[in-house]
Amino acid sequence: MYAGDHDMERAVAELAGLLPAPLRPLARVVYNYRWSWTADGAAMFETIDPERWARTGHNPRRLLTETHHSMLERAAEDTGFVGWVERLAAELAADRARASLDGPIRPEHPVAFLCCEFGVHGSLSIYAGGLGVLAGDMLKEAADLALPMVGVGLMYRTGYFHQRIDLTGFQHEYWLDVDPERLPCVKVTGADERPVSVSVPIGNENVTAHVWRVDVGRVPLYLLDTDLPENSQLGRWITSRLYESNRAIRLAQYAMLGVGGVRALRALGLAPCVYHLNEGHPALGVFELLAQVQAQTPTGLETEAAWQQVRDQVVFTTHTPVPAGNETYERSEVLAMFGRMADVLSDRERFLAMGRIDPGNPAQPTGMTALALRTSRQANAVSQRHGQVARAMWQPLFPGRAVEAVPITHITNGVHVPTWLQGPMRELLNRHLGEGWLNRADQPATWAPVRDIPASELWAARGAARRQLVDMIARRATSDRLSRSEPLDYAVAGGGFDPERLTIGFARRLATYKRLHLVALLPERALALIGGAQPVQFVFAGKAHPDDIAAKDVVRQVFALKRSPGVAGRAAFLEDYDIPLAGQLVAGCDVWINVPRPPNEASGTSGMKSCLGGGLQLSVLDGWWAEAYDGTNGWAINGDVDADTPVQDQRDARALFDLLEHEVLPMFHERDLGGVPQRWVAMMRRSLLTNGPRFSATRMLRDYVDRLYRRD
Repeated sequence: MYAGDHDMERAVAELAGLLPAPLRPLARVVYNYRWSWTADGAAMFETIDPERWARTGHNPRRLLTETHHSMLERAAEDTGFVGWVERLAAELAADRARASLDGPIRPEHPVAFLCCEFGVHGSLSIYAGGLGVLAGDMLKEAADLALPMVGVGLMYRTGYFHQRIDLTGFQHEYWLDVDPERLPCVKVTGADERPVSVSVPIGNENVTAHVWRVDVGRVPLYLLDTDLPENSQLGRWITSRLYESNRAIRLAQYAMLGVGGVRALRALGLAPCVYHLNEGHPALGVFELLAQVQAQTPTGLETEAAWQQVRDQVVFTTHTPVPAGNETYERSEVLAMFGRMADVLSDRERFLAMGRIDPGNPAQPTGMTALALRTSRQANAVSQRHGQVARAMWQPLFPGRAVEAVPITHITNGVHVPTWLQGPMRELLNRHLGEGWLNRADQPATWAPVRDIPASELWAARGAARRQLVDMIARRATSDRLSRSEPLDYAVAGGGFDPERLTIGFARRLATYKRLHLVALLPERALALIGGAQPVQFVFAGKAHPDDIAAKDVVRQVFALKRSPGVAGRAAFLEDYDIPLAGQLVAGCDVWINVPRPPNEASGTSGMKSCLGGGLQLSVLDGWWAEAYDGTNGWAINGDVDADTPVQDQRDARALFDLLEHEVLPMFHERDLGGVPQRWVAMMRRSLLTNGPRFSATRMLRDYVDRLYRRD
């Protein structure tokens, strides 16, 4: 149905040929990431060779090609395991055979979802944080709903950086090669069996890219790759690192993603009904769409009429209320990389002006967000409050309009429930919510049976998830400490986490506005919580961008507390935050803290994931929590804006510790005769009922279909 089908079939057949006959259906499962959100998909692969599964980073293709043949033969002789394989293969086949979602979007004209990062799975390291994980959840949900969609991104050969923390708490970065030949993906070829390629004028070079395909359920994800011998070293580097520090390389990446992405879709024979630009990074693609419109009209169109045809094809989602996330470029920077492109696709002044706030002011820089807003038929923010912030931020782009009339709506983010609902809580909800309930996760009625789940069962599931988390922390914290040569007493104390103790998590991208430093701002209160008669335990994780020195200093502030009495076994910073670690943290933590400086949180989704595992939120009223909090489903800190940030930080730090000391901790330890904290479980129940359906990716994607993709 989509370009690359024959390449995928060939790869499946080649892998199947390496396997014992009873395991050959497994080859097709390997080449589709649908297994990753099936309840027992990962467990099936782990059963083959647990040690190898861990060492391959949960990459199923590497597992099957690196596992000793004797172990594969042993698995093939296990009739129960073979039946397991056959069931997952049959489920995959049945899913792909389903009819497409009924509606205006048809397979011959799918939605094209363009994004600079995709967090599909930990083994596919082309993501950095929330934007990419949200994009991965979009593709998965489209697959589950049978919505015709294709993803377009870049195949980063070294991905995003890995993190190491030294003895002082300072972050160091390193990169690892990502070899697509060892991933469950294929290079797309044409009828002539040669790789499909596109060329994009960047700087003084015509940079060539090939296209890889990754299957995410029913959705193909196409990834452009410039690491080819026909390109210069600079051209090859374009798809090397995600969020490259060099500004010129970032511009080149935007051109390859936008212009190259649109050209690749045409080369693949795809004619999307709508191009969804997820953030401004792919916005340059609108110039390629303009060229296509003009080429299809031999007599020519007036410029504004041609641009209107482009707008009719484009929708745009902005995720960034922080100015640094909406970077702009000076005239010289843009023309150095795109001068030839501008000459071909437009004229230089119009090219530059389309990305300015005031098109008529040549002194203004050019930005991708302004370009995307100006050239899309509809635009949205990702939470209700973010919509208000975005309309005010971008009002100058629409002179003469009041802020409330700025054409930016909002569709609040959601999370892919089958991916993020794990372990004991998934087993519990599967028992009580009925067959196929995950297909109806956006409906409040689906979650209604949560009211009748006995409190003892909810609490038991919470305890089991916490124990699993504590086991992981004990191993990982000790390993991290040993690797940075901490004293042995401190290193082994990483195993001191208690599975019965209140466990509080904070794991985010470590931008300064996320305010991890609030925990260290009042050290005496933090240490009193950790060392009190009813102690708590904290687990932290997160990465700071390599160029964000201020964010790196935040980690050092937290590390300054590490040698205080009692801290070693009750607080841990886990290095190299990624999707697998995030899944374990949101599933196991009792309380999830989120304290961004308002109004800088566009949405945030880690808290939504925590809710699915029965975690409770303690958050500033910003982003999604500003519309989720109802006074009964978690705790809130005032979300008012304050220009005096040091005063605001002190006030919010006090509010955080007041809630922890006077509400959270007492409620956790208030038990009935059966040892169940009834008020705590009541809040868990309320959180599941209110947040489960409302912040699911099912609801989110249906909103996109009804409000952005559908044409009136």
